Amino acid sequence: MTAALFVGMGGFLGAIARFGVSNGMKQRTQLTFPLATFVVNMVGSFFLGMLIGLGVEGSWYLFLGTGFMGSFTTFSTFKLENIQLHRNKQWKTLALFLGLSYTIGIFLAFIGMVLGNSTAL
Repeated sequence: MTAALFVGMGGFLGAIARFGVSNGMKQRTQLTFPLATFVVNMVGSFFLGMLIGLGVEGSWYLFLGTGFMGSFTTFSTFKLENIQLHRNKQWKTLALFLGLSYTIGIFLAFIGMVLGNSTAL
């Protein structure tokens, strides 16, 4: 039961943070590229990698990793926006979004792990 509370508290805060970032970016940009989703997923990749690199475990990982980062990042919105780009035949934007999201996301998770792991420096 305690684990669920840590995940829930982190999830609440992560969802609020994503909502704020997404709304703020959507108000400032009029791009066809889904920049808000890209940014939250890249930030989340980096910080989740850092949590792993730091060796964060237990309640802190449940709160920050599973809860906060789990709700701050958004796999479902990422997939939906890919489908919308496909339906609208925005092939270049779709390819860019997919390519950048996967390559940069994996790279940032790796960098976060390396920076979090003090023995690797």
